[in-house]
Amino acid sequence: MKKFTKKNAPTVIIIIVTSFLAMTSFGGCVKTNTDNLGWEISPDSKSQVIEKEINGIAFKFCLLNEHGKPATVFNEGENFSFYFSVNNNTSENLLFYPGFAYANPKDNGFCEVYTLDNQNIGKPFVFLGCDLIGIGAYPFNSEKNYVFEQQWKDMRDSTWRWEYGYYESSNQTPLPVGDYHTGFQYRFQFESTGTSTNFLDTTLTFKINFKIQ
Repeated sequence: MKKFTKKNAPTVIIIIVTSFLAMTSFGGCVKTNTDNLGWEISPDSKSQVIEKEINGIAFKFCLLNEHGKPATVFNEGENFSFYFSVNNNTSENLLFYPGFAYANPKDNGFCEVYTLDNQNIGKPFVFLGCDLIGIGAYPFNSEKNYVFEQQWKDMRDSTWRWEYGYYESSNQTPLPVGDYHTGFQYRFQFESTGTSTNFLDTTLTFKINFKIQ
């Protein structure tokens, strides 16, 4: 396993995904879903959280206020956090490469903030790279979850690690009063460990419109 060092940063894993066979019965067999689904919330939405489940895989995306509560309206000067989780609510033991957190902004926009007129403000971290390992290092067994939580204004002054990725703060400052949005698109692929075929393959788009007042 190649370890991350400052010398070899940034390093981005390129995953070569093999072709997967699709089966349609659920009981112990493989599910494949290639729908391109998208969800969006705003300050006037009934819910301040995007929560969806597809074939037993649950996705949750929201912003958190300083009290850890989901919100889309924040006070000027208030810090906030990005929260994204993926849960395996099935009885299947799977493999899942969490590339949504490893991609560059141009690839999927994860944790990127934009103004109402799509001016790019940036993201709260710099992705430095990750250990060069295969998808087998990412078991996603039944009831397991991946949770990525990140503050907009991150005060850490050293490199940190999430799973096998390495990050450092981009030293963002509080956002001024205005309307913003954040979101990302990613092709989520979950591989069955028992059959070497794809359990779920779907492209999802998430978008949160929020306000600083």
